[in-house]
Amino acid sequence: MKDNLLRSMLYAVLFISVSILIQTVMQLVCVWAYSFVNHRPTADVLSEVQLGQNGVLLAVSSVFSGLMTIVVFARTRWTPVSNHYLKTKPVGVLLWTILFTIGTILPTEFMFEKIQLTMPDNYEKLFDGVMSTPWGYAALGLLIPVAEEMVFRGAILRKLLEVFSPKWHWVAIVVSALLFGAIHLNVAQGIHAFMVGLALGWVYYRTKSVIPGIALHWVNNTVAYLMFYLMPNMSDGKLIDLFHGDSRLMYGGLFFSMCILIPSIFQLNMRMKSE
Repeated sequence: MKDNLLRSMLYAVLFISVSILIQTVMQLVCVWAYSFVNHRPTADVLSEVQLGQNGVLLAVSSVFSGLMTIVVFARTRWTPVSNHYLKTKPVGVLLWTILFTIGTILPTEFMFEKIQLTMPDNYEKLFDGVMSTPWGYAALGLLIPVAEEMVFRGAILRKLLEVFSPKWHWVAIVVSALLFGAIHLNVAQGIHAFMVGLALGWVYYRTKSVIPGIALHWVNNTVAYLMFYLMPNMSDGKLIDLFHGDSRLMYGGLFFSMCILIPSIFQLNMRMKSE
């Protein structure tokens, strides 16, 4: 048991290290190419990217790193890829996964405000830089959900589940969620990623497929992207600002969210047994 656990954790370190290496290399390649074409010092361009001052280049490098991560993890079979799960026609699971994700958005934001968790300014600038370009949606909305699910659920969690018996599967899910949170390198995003990681791990354990997790991840990131454009001042405001300062309307929105979230959990729990 101990030897198998150690081996699985070493695999987890390998998977995370490879994904970080891919991100770093692709960012440096994109920075060098941009510097060469525009006849600018590489160090200056790299500094702009790291400070979130060149959102387009940061988003483009994220697109390429996402694509490369998907290719590497699929070709090495660290994340097995097949259409077996799609053959079960899991329309119900995917639909309720999307509704579950929508139902978590307002309650999560409300909870984070109550415990006063905010993203650090440097990460906020990076986030805003990426979100300010259509390339940002290609990265955050499309490719990163696929790449991260392949790394953290399809590779890391799959290896951990090979060690823990069905009785202790939640240990594997919690460990993978902790790693998923830690990789974000700041407390606010880390806690949110940990909570999302628990849901993603549960869905993966029940379905043995990354597809429902990709759907969950995609909706979560897509809503964030849409909110950035629909309410550009929301990052500096409160949830109540979304409801024009009307607290009754805000609590009504929270209640409506719970009316979506709770049935979604029950439906997923039921449907993931049969599909």
